[in-house]
Amino acid sequence: MLIDPYEVLGLDRNADEKAIRTAYRRLAKEAHPDSGGDEEQFARLQASYDLLKDPVRRKIFDDTGFDPELSDPKDLKGLMLLEPLVNEMILDEREPGSFDPVAAMRRKLSDDILKNRFHILELERHRTRVRKHLDRLARKKNKAGASDVLGSMLRARSESISDAIHSAEQQIEFIEQAYAMLESYAYELESDDDPDDSYSLESPPGKAAE
Repeated sequence: MLIDPYEVLGLDRNADEKAIRTAYRRLAKEAHPDSGGDEEQFARLQASYDLLKDPVRRKIFDDTGFDPELSDPKDLKGLMLLEPLVNEMILDEREPGSFDPVAAMRRKLSDDILKNRFHILELERHRTRVRKHLDRLARKKNKAGASDVLGSMLRARSESISDAIHSAEQQIEFIEQAYAMLESYAYELESDDDPDDSYSLESPPGKAAE
């Protein structure tokens, strides 16, 4: 997870551009390797300053806790998957505390994982059929240099299906990352009488709990 640039620079979250620049210059003088400072600490200072001086990156960090340039791409993909679920939570007209939005997010992510796994199975069946056709496809003696039209088309289709399988596998990884981001959260309900709104902190489908 990304370091907190405000903490690194000793700043409040409402610090203006001048305060950010002043804090960086003061700390950089002490942390710069040429002055006997620690290279790792100086790198953190520089990264924090670069983030906060960019208004777009700063706003993204303030809104999400992540930075598009420094964060792990999987974290950002997971974040993108959570964003519409958070919007659904905000737009839900039910009274807060009367339902568990975090449980609803987990259910949605779990359903998406299952859908992608079923999709992969179906794609693998298609690819197997294509490969079996290729194995049985023979050509009569033909003029030299004649194109293998059917073979080329079937091989291209097999490669296309393989790409789709890889894409679905990546999507599952991103969904699992989004699910992991929710693992430390619990939501307090006004009443636990409704079993549909109770949800344990468990792993997504097919993934062993740690």
